[in-house]
Amino acid sequence: MKSTQYPPFVNNSMRVGRSLIGPVALIAVWWIANDSAWVSNKLLPNPFATFGSLWDSLVSGSMTKDLAATLYRTLYAFGLAALFGIPAGIALGSNDRIYRSIESLVDFFRSTPATAMFPLFLLIFGIGDFAKIAVAGFSAWLVVLFNVAYGVMNSRKTRILAARVMGASKWRVFRDVLFFESLPQTFVGLRMAVSLALVVIIVAEMFIGSMDGMGHRIIDAQQVFDLQQMYASILMTGGVGYGFNLLFIALEKWVVHWAGR
Repeated sequence: MKSTQYPPFVNNSMRVGRSLIGPVALIAVWWIANDSAWVSNKLLPNPFATFGSLWDSLVSGSMTKDLAATLYRTLYAFGLAALFGIPAGIALGSNDRIYRSIESLVDFFRSTPATAMFPLFLLIFGIGDFAKIAVAGFSAWLVVLFNVAYGVMNSRKTRILAARVMGASKWRVFRDVLFFESLPQTFVGLRMAVSLALVVIIVAEMFIGSMDGMGHRIIDAQQVFDLQQMYASILMTGGVGYGFNLLFIALEKWVVHWAGR
């Protein structure tokens, strides 16, 4: 039985349509729960009123400052994690003995909840922006380090052997083989790291003396019982996280389009 072939624009339209089923269903359930009073209106505002509040906050600029502050802290933390995590991960993964000797230590800190590290980083850096950035950067760095090292260790040995047979130096093997072979797993780590950095920054903005940021905005709205703004801010942070995820998926497809060949 032959499968039906559709033009590319039809396939793209169908793909977009399928991707919208989940959000539309969620909004429908949200609206029904609110309209039928399954959940008290004091706890669950109307979805359309919430989206209207989100739009008004963006248009008026009242949310822009908080959004910009959160993005700045997240990207700063992620930048530090990538800058120090990628080369350290490649170096660690290329030496099996060193990796095995500190694997349990890396796993221990990677498994430790980032919120448990807040007091330590506050003691070291004080109450300020850098304490939030540092704890988010440290958590994201561990994710990048582990994934890059794993990618290097599982790189195809035939390419490494071929480079050595052709007389490539250790630096050339490191730069031209190990780095590129680890890229697919590196992008997995980067995608996980930016999401983790955003989560840690949001939590830090809620509880570590912030005057701005989306976390500060959410907790402020909750304390004054402005539920439309609270839900609107939560939706915005979710949109930012989802946007980061889509961005890194697109970058991965563009940069490592040769993966698996």
